[in-house]
Amino acid sequence: MTRPFRFGVNMTTPDVGEAWRARCVRAEALGYDVILVPDHLGMVAPFPALVAAAAATERPRLGTFVLNAAFWNPALLAREIATTDALTGGRLEVGLGAGYVREEHERAGLEFLPPGERVGHLIRTVTELDRLLGDEVELPRPVQLPRPPLLIGGNGDRVLRLAAEHAEIAAFTGGRATKEGGPRVLAARELAERVDAYRGFAAGRAVPAELNLLLQYVAVTPDRRAAVRELTPIAPELTEDELLDLPLIAVGTVRQIADQLRGLRERFGFSYLCVLAPFMEAFGPVIEELSGS
Repeated sequence: MTRPFRFGVNMTTPDVGEAWRARCVRAEALGYDVILVPDHLGMVAPFPALVAAAAATERPRLGTFVLNAAFWNPALLAREIATTDALTGGRLEVGLGAGYVREEHERAGLEFLPPGERVGHLIRTVTELDRLLGDEVELPRPVQLPRPPLLIGGNGDRVLRLAAEHAEIAAFTGGRATKEGGPRVLAARELAERVDAYRGFAAGRAVPAELNLLLQYVAVTPDRRAAVRELTPIAPELTEDELLDLPLIAVGTVRQIADQLRGLRERFGFSYLCVLAPFMEAFGPVIEELSGS
């Protein structure tokens, strides 16, 4: 089944008050289907920002992209989710991840657990949210029952298995940590292997999940090769052709980018594509080009 495209913008640039409302209104005007807020210290708090976004807009859905599970007690998180879903009229989508920034854990006074333990906490959080939000006795109740749609983000086998079992949306990252702890970009063949692994875990699902990818870089330009040469420092091990083939970047004319995204949907199944706030305007014409497809 080929899903229609959905497009989200991850509001990574902090704004408050009228500036925040104006940015959300602009995102709606550009055609974005989802307004997203990350969960990082130094940025706006996700749930009040989403309530404000709902008050300023009518059509877009509203999501966390993604909550750091280590920051949240499951019972308190369930209350936030239910309240926010009610206050936004049932427009909430809940994105969850295991967390990856050591410095933020330290600033928050939280132990930065090894990867396996962080994933374990994410698994417990998802299990508890399913229980708490599905409990008809618990108050407040979300508008979307038994709970708002869940997005789980990550590339490791345990996270992919969790997404296959619980999530309506499976979100893939374009990189992974090296043994030294730094980021490494995934080449297209590596991301394809992760998508194949997820499909194996999800083989028994009655309804396939929506597949999501965050586009880390957007450049509308007639010269694709010149654009990717600027990205060489982030992936020096990749050739120019391999950079052009990276799923997490979108470069070229509006029509070339639209064709590239159709190719991503055909090749990997990615129909829900997100961009970062600095690329919100540049990506708008691409959304118009792909409208209805």
